[in-house]
Amino acid sequence: MRKLQSQGVHHITLVGADRRTSIDFWEGLLGMPFVFEQPNLDNEGESHLYFDPGDGRLITIFTDESRTPEPSRTPTDIGCVHHLALSISQATFWQCVERLDERGIKHSGPKDRGFMDSIYFNDPLGFLIELASYRFEPPFGVSHGQVMLEAHRLRVARGDHHIDRIHLADAIEALTARSFDSLSSDRSPKDPYSG
Repeated sequence: MRKLQSQGVHHITLVGADRRTSIDFWEGLLGMPFVFEQPNLDNEGESHLYFDPGDGRLITIFTDESRTPEPSRTPTDIGCVHHLALSISQATFWQCVERLDERGIKHSGPKDRGFMDSIYFNDPLGFLIELASYRFEPPFGVSHGQVMLEAHRLRVARGDHHIDRIHLADAIEALTARSFDSLSSDRSPKDPYSG
C-alpha cells in the first residue's frame, strides 16, 4: 500500500453569490488579482472566477447572478470548513484594524497566537476569514512548517503550554545548525565581550 503524496494546495473553491460581490471582496478588499473566468464546467448556469492569493495558487469562486449575499455564519457542523486563513505580512497585519474599520467590517481585533498574529472577520456570505501573519522568517531553505515542527518538539520537551517566540528562536537556531555546515568545530553560544 502506498500514499497519494500531496505537494501543496492546488486550489480552494468556494460557493459564492453574485460575480460583483466576489470580485469586490477577493480583489477589492483582499487584493487578490482576478486572473481567470470561465463557466463552471459542471454547471453552465454558474461562472467560475479565479483569484491569485499571492503565492501563485488559486482561490476560485462559483458565482450565479440569481444568488444574493446572505451574511449569516456559514455552517460549522462536522465536515464543514471552519475558516480560511490567508497569509499577510506583519506590515499589513498592523494596518488591518484601520482598513477593516474604514469599511465598517466587524472583526475580532488582533489575536496573539504565540507564533503568529491573527485577526478574524466574516466575508459577505458569513464565511469566517482569518488574516494570519507569522512572527518569524524561516532560515533559507527551511519551510515555516519545519520551524513549527521543531518549535513544537521544543515546547513539548519543556512542558510549555503553547509555542511562543522563545520556541521559534530556538527552533531557528537548531535548524540553522543542522542545515548549514561551518568550519568551526565548536558552534556553541559564546560571549565575545567577556574576558
